[in-house]
Amino acid sequence: MLQFLVDTVLRASDLALIALGLSMLYGLVKFPNVAHVQYAMFGAYATYALHSSGVPLVAALLIASVLTGLLTLVLHVLVFRRLLRGGPAIAMIGSLAIAMLVIAGMQGLAGSFPRMFNLPRVEPLVLGGARIAHTQLYMIGTTAVLLALFVLLLFYTRLGRAMRALASNGMLANASGLNAEHITYFVSFSAGAIAGLGGSMLALSTGAHINLGNDLLLPVFAAAILGGLGNPLGAVVGALLIAITETAVTNINFGMFFGRELVFMPVAYISAASFLILLLALLFKPYGLFDREVRRV
Repeated sequence: MLQFLVDTVLRASDLALIALGLSMLYGLVKFPNVAHVQYAMFGAYATYALHSSGVPLVAALLIASVLTGLLTLVLHVLVFRRLLRGGPAIAMIGSLAIAMLVIAGMQGLAGSFPRMFNLPRVEPLVLGGARIAHTQLYMIGTTAVLLALFVLLLFYTRLGRAMRALASNGMLANASGLNAEHITYFVSFSAGAIAGLGGSMLALSTGAHINLGNDLLLPVFAAAILGGLGNPLGAVVGALLIAITETAVTNINFGMFFGRELVFMPVAYISAASFLILLLALLFKPYGLFDREVRRV
C-alpha cells in the first residue's frame, strides 16, 4: 500500500507542474495550447544537452527552464497573439502545428534515440517497504515547493491579484488600468519555464526522448479538464486524481475475476485509464470538478 502511495505521488508530481502551466495560461488566453506538452520535451532535451556538456545538473535544470520560458514567450508574441485574432479555434489548430514543428525540430537536432542522463548510481531509499530513488525524492520536493510558491504568488501578491482579475474579466481588468499584455507575457514565460522544468525532472528518470510530450498530452489535458480549464490549482488536484487512476490500473490484482492468483494490467493500459477519466469528465463534469469557479471565470 505504501508503494502505491509513493508511485501515485511520483506520477502526480510528473503531471502537476505541466498541467498547472497549461491551465494558468488558458485562464488568460482562453484557448487550449496543444503545444504546451512539447515545451516539456524541449526542456528535457535542453537539460540533457547542458548537463552532457559539463554544466552541473541543478544549473542545467534552471537554464533549460529559462530557455523553455523564452521559447514560449517568443511563440506567443510572434505566433499565438496573431492567431488569437481569428478566435480560439484557430489558435488551437495553430498550436497543433507548432507542436508538430517542435517535434520535427528536436528530432532533427537530437534524433529519435532516447538520451539517458549520466547520473551517479545511488541505492534507493527504503521507507516501510516502499522504494524511492533520491532523484525522485528531489522531484517531489521541488514540485511541492513550486506549488507553494505559486499559491503565495496568486493569493498574496499584487501580481497574483492582477492575474486573477484578468482571468475573471479581461475587459474590466483593462479598464481598471491593469497592463494585460505584460501580465500575459509573464504568464506565458512562467508557464513555459514550469513545463520545461517538469519535463526535465521527468526525463531524469525516463530519459529525454522525442515522444515525451506526446506521452504527456492526454494525462495533462485530462488533469487540466478535470480540475477545470483556467483553474490552475484545480489542475493540480486533477493531476493527483489522474495519478491515482493510472497507478491503480497497473497495481490492482485482478486475479479474483479470472480465477488466477496474479493478474495485472499491462503498463500500456495507463493511457486507457486517462481516456476513461477524460471521457467521464466531459460527459458528467464538462466544466471540471470546480465548475462554479470555472463558470465564473
